[in-house]
Amino acid sequence: MISASDFRNGVTFEMDGNVMQVVEFQHVKPGKGAAFVRVKMRNVISGSVTETTFNPSDKFPPAYVERKDLEYLYNDGDLYYFMDTESYEQIPLNKGVLGDSFRFIKENTLVKILSFKGNVFGVEPPNFVELEVTQTDPGFKGDTATNVTKPATLETGATIKVPLFIDIGDRIKVDTRTGEYLERCKN
Repeated sequence: MISASDFRNGVTFEMDGNVMQVVEFQHVKPGKGAAFVRVKMRNVISGSVTETTFNPSDKFPPAYVERKDLEYLYNDGDLYYFMDTESYEQIPLNKGVLGDSFRFIKENTLVKILSFKGNVFGVEPPNFVELEVTQTDPGFKGDTATNVTKPATLETGATIKVPLFIDIGDRIKVDTRTGEYLERCKN
């Protein structure tokens, strides 16, 4: 059992039949009255975020979320197929499980599949990916000093904002968590 006083960022626990993950926590000791723990937590299956206060002595059963590396193979309509690189077993997942950051993932990329008690609830892509720009307005050489951006379509079909000097065919590094351009790759 995990007590509320042991909460830290990233801790997962079961509450009311749901799997919750601590996003932020704060131990509060007011001048008057009993201490309490203010917690911002996310339901890992539905993604909803709630804020609650707990008595430090409240206890919850720990939730063990399994993270497994699988390779993304291809999609067929709304089904996306992943392969276990050890057993070569293919696992189809529905599009609703993938999440918004999956738009930056191309075939043959290793991702983490998140499951709880055998039920897959999410796909965690790598934090950074290198992708080729397939469509954008012509670039301007030497225009690196301003923060002006333009839209660019990547090889996965995702559209992000990039600096003016980026051209079609350039490989760029993208942060999959925020969907932001990081840098131009040097290859």
